[in-house]
Amino acid sequence: MWSWVLHRITGVSIFFFLFVHVLDTAVIRIDPNKYSEIIETYKTPIIGLMEIGLVACVMFHALNGLRLILVDFWAKGPKYQRQMLWGILGLFVVLFGAMTVRLLQILIQHSL
Repeated sequence: MWSWVLHRITGVSIFFFLFVHVLDTAVIRIDPNKYSEIIETYKTPIIGLMEIGLVACVMFHALNGLRLILVDFWAKGPKYQRQMLWGILGLFVVLFGAMTVRLLQILIQHSL
């Protein structure tokens, strides 16, 4: 059940990001100076941490989506759904850990 809840939460989070991204990109047609101001606000450390959260959302949503595809379309999927959940969680921890280290390096480098 928790994977179902997390899948919905990450999906909504990704949708919210895409909505904001479309809006801030549309500002360039209205006022290029305002667009530049918006882009400058994205260079703050808080937004950098939010980007790390976005990476977590996208990665979990993608891996869990692949698991759900296997559960739905593989004959033995329902039987092995719990093992696949633990497998994607392990893969998520390893991949997200590596990406977090790199993203924090970039964040710290740009903050100096």
